Amino acid sequence: MQRDTRLARLLHVLIHMHLRGGATTSETIALMLHTNPAFVRRTMAALREAGYVNSTGGPGGGWALACDLGDLTVRNVYEAIGHAEPFVISVADDNRTCPVEAAVNRHIGAALDAAEKTLLELLGETRLSEIARDVTSSRQRKPKKKAE
Repeated sequence: MQRDTRLARLLHVLIHMHLRGGATTSETIALMLHTNPAFVRRTMAALREAGYVNSTGGPGGGWALACDLGDLTVRNVYEAIGHAEPFVISVADDNRTCPVEAAVNRHIGAALDAAEKTLLELLGETRLSEIARDVTSSRQRKPKKKAE
């Protein structure tokens, strides 16, 4: 089963961009994500359309943050990339006239709706600036090696 890693990957990119001063190239992002620059440009386009990044073409071009990470939540990024369904389980559609299938679908559907609502609330509570702080504070906590 193929998992959709776009959210995690784009959060990774946005945090790196912030930590690197707010801008980077498709080539650098491609190296970070072990992919190719064309894929990066297609994926980042959703963030550009949402107004979270800007892009410039040509030599010296690339991507730049268009907003402060304190104003951006994980939910904002999630919604920008347009997920169809957040979970791999779903209701059945084998026999629309079957009352058993209909009852099962109502219960599964209600549980999935509640889970999605909770997921979106939690994603909306996490600002990208908090994630960036986690990175910088974990760097500061690492003990430094003694010079020999």
